[in-house]
Amino acid sequence: MCLVHDLGMELRQLRSFVVVAEEMNVGRAAARLHLTQPSLSRQIAALEHDLGVELFARVRRRFVMTAAGETFLAEAKDLLRRSDEAVRAAQRTQRGELGTLRLRFVQSATFEALPRLLGAFRAAYPEVVLDLESLTTLRQTEALRDGRIDVGLLRPNTPALASGTTKRSPGGTAVVQLAPGLSSRVVASDPLVVALPAGHRLAKRRRLRLAELADEPFVFYSRPSGPAVHDTIVSFCRAAGFTPRIEQEAADVQTIVSLVAAGLGISLLISPTPPSNPDAIIYRDLADDLPPWQLSVAWSPQNRSPSLTRFLELL
Repeated sequence: MCLVHDLGMELRQLRSFVVVAEEMNVGRAAARLHLTQPSLSRQIAALEHDLGVELFARVRRRFVMTAAGETFLAEAKDLLRRSDEAVRAAQRTQRGELGTLRLRFVQSATFEALPRLLGAFRAAYPEVVLDLESLTTLRQTEALRDGRIDVGLLRPNTPALASGTTKRSPGGTAVVQLAPGLSSRVVASDPLVVALPAGHRLAKRRRLRLAELADEPFVFYSRPSGPAVHDTIVSFCRAAGFTPRIEQEAADVQTIVSLVAAGLGISLLISPTPPSNPDAIIYRDLADDLPPWQLSVAWSPQNRSPSLTRFLELL
């Protein structure tokens, strides 16, 4: 494309040249291009002038291509092919069919919502590159504000984000406005559940109250890996009359589940929980009237990424 620009040529001239080379007859080529013969001849003459070479010649009353024309034909076809590909790629990117979607997610989204959303998006837009990484809600919020990611799958109803306001989209979907300048849509509301070693004395109960766990050792989310989740669960326990005795901490839910299964304590986890061996660990609902943990897709309304637009449409 730079060669075409530097020589002052136009793609129109190249296309005309290729058609003339294919027909080897100016009259037939002009008919294909919907041009008059004089107009087409002027285009070819201008192209030859810009190139400084003769592309066609008449030999014994025959219209033939010169050696320079043969060489230029292969390059011209390649330039036109790449030009067409560039146009199609730009159009597909504008439609959100190509490009990159930078998505971050909280760990608790990986067991149901993330596979569901990504599966639908991949089926609809298989050529969009997915840039994925697990990230806490607070770090996702910062990245969205800074424009470093396109979309986050996070827990907005934590103390740090509780200042958001709720509106209704034209279609009636709940849209949560996260301060400052972020929006989200709720995709799931998940309860807190108790994780117990399979042989635990409370394992036979179907539902438990938080107060019944007061004397138990706990395996907890480490605070640095998720301060909002950690602090919220501690606040629930304190409201039930006790401060949890935290014996072990872990940064990820799979490790917490493994430690509970090993009998190092019990835990409180946001559902859905990871697949596990029922002979080693069981989950029980809480009877307490606790608010569910909303899982939301969040984005910046200022982000004009076509891939983001397509992703939001799938919601």
